[in-house]
Amino acid sequence: MLYTSIKFRNVELKNRWVMSPMCMYSCENGLANDFHFVHYGSRAQGGTGLIMVEATGVEPKGRITNHCMGIWNDEQAEKLQKIVDFVHGNSDSKIGIQLAHSGRKGSTWNNKQISLEEGWETVAPSPVPYQPGERVPHELSVEEIKNQIDNFKKAAKRAVNAGFDVIEIHAAHGYLVHQFLSPLSNIRTNEYGGSFENRIKFLIEIVDAVNEELNDNVALFVRISGTEYAENGWNISDSVKLAEILKNHHVDLVDVSSGGNIHGAKISVFDGYQVPFSSAVREQANVKTGAVGLITNVKQAEEILQNGEADLIFVAREILRNPYLAVQGSFDMKENCFFPHQYMRAKIS
Repeated sequence: MLYTSIKFRNVELKNRWVMSPMCMYSCENGLANDFHFVHYGSRAQGGTGLIMVEATGVEPKGRITNHCMGIWNDEQAEKLQKIVDFVHGNSDSKIGIQLAHSGRKGSTWNNKQISLEEGWETVAPSPVPYQPGERVPHELSVEEIKNQIDNFKKAAKRAVNAGFDVIEIHAAHGYLVHQFLSPLSNIRTNEYGGSFENRIKFLIEIVDAVNEELNDNVALFVRISGTEYAENGWNISDSVKLAEILKNHHVDLVDVSSGGNIHGAKISVFDGYQVPFSSAVREQANVKTGAVGLITNVKQAEEILQNGEADLIFVAREILRNPYLAVQGSFDMKENCFFPHQYMRAKIS
């Protein structure tokens, strides 16, 4: 299954390997540069079915650090289009982008909040800092929430115009959308807080706004945290319920990670530790899912698919170590995978 194709709308992935979005902290003013061109282009040469560009801020305050990527202006989109064009012109890979807003977890460096002079005032659904000692984030008004939804919509339009095949909304890892989902970080009492339906409202309105900019040639994914490992917090039952609703709002795949919203949460980490969350969402919500979390080899990835625990395999650290993970795995499994014609003398049949 790992080397079989799969379609989302009209977007056909040649295999089930996905490069997970990972921050590179290498931009100035949110602009992609030569490093990003080589970084993403090399994974396309390695046969990865879908390459996801890192969390990309929909506004300046949506970045995690001063050196994170952005797509809030046309110059940034033009730099990204150069990467998209190379991937499309030199491989069978598709390429997506993760649209994100850091919320209260922004204005940092090396996981520590930086000064207002170096950074910015963070925003959140409620005036609750991520960890003790940090500045209290600004609580978004309803009007400001609507502006943020519009930021996602405008970013999606730029991404579509740049040629991306997939748009992913980042609603995981404790960033702004996740902050709205969780009853521990969202203690609002108006229409964007309180009940489950109110807490998911921000995400659903983003999904609907983004879909207005998409067509059948661009698929829509949403990344969620299956659980936040905290008592009375967001949990897998909430994720299943949310996934059912997302499916009805034309989301093509739910990318299931975990954690990130509660400082100091205890997480037991082992190979494939997040796969059960993907499996539960896939089975109970009847949606396509992506599995992520210390998936490191072709045998493990194939077993996840064969067991019906996911539809796509999102790989992070291992694909940083080995850009050619997909094509090398195809050698082991004697399967077909894109191989650059320039390297054909090195192909193992």
